[in-house]
Amino acid sequence: MTGIREICFDTETTGFNARGDDRITEIGCIELIDMLPTGREFHALVDPERDIPDKVTELTGHTLENLRERGAKVFKAQAQDFLDFIGDSQLVAHNADFDRGFINAELERAGFEAIANHRFTDTLQMAREKFPGSPASLDALCKRYGVSLASRDKHGAIIDSILLAEVYLQLKGGRMHKLGLEPEAAQAVESIFLPAARQRPSSLKPLLSEAEREQHKAFIDSMGDEMVWNKYWRRA
Repeated sequence: MTGIREICFDTETTGFNARGDDRITEIGCIELIDMLPTGREFHALVDPERDIPDKVTELTGHTLENLRERGAKVFKAQAQDFLDFIGDSQLVAHNADFDRGFINAELERAGFEAIANHRFTDTLQMAREKFPGSPASLDALCKRYGVSLASRDKHGAIIDSILLAEVYLQLKGGRMHKLGLEPEAAQAVESIFLPAARQRPSSLKPLLSEAEREQHKAFIDSMGDEMVWNKYWRRA
């Protein structure tokens, strides 16, 4: 255990133009220690102060009216809570350029400093390097690694962060990585803990007496020739 803290996070937005009219509608963060979720999370519904296109609502379920009914606040009112939660930890996102662009645009509008690029880890880039030419969406990686999508009927920041945490662990080598083992190292460990059996220098003394063996043979004979193991007994 090294105690490395990272944050898997995701954002939902009104569109794709972070520096234009589009805004964040939801932020979800999951705390990881040594790449495993601790149960601590940060979740914020954000009032974008603008309408949400119908196509986006189909994906996320968010409408401006619904967000406000659920108590969503503007980003500036929640920015410090978000920054306090992430601290100086590395931020893990799928297609990090997108989420970084929106987070930093919102922070700057709210009067805060942008988060440095080097603090972001992009699992999309990791997946493309590991599986060149293969689908690398979060859904595709969940299917590749057998991560259940049953809890996800809409795109949601917290749900997607939970899924991302499992995908990130798998991209880094799975739970075997927690032991610091690559495939070659795992084979070496097997040879350490499972040494080849050696023949005893002398046989163990039988535990049955000659009389007990005769009694057992008589018991087997009493079952008749139709018993399958009797055929093997006589053949032996």
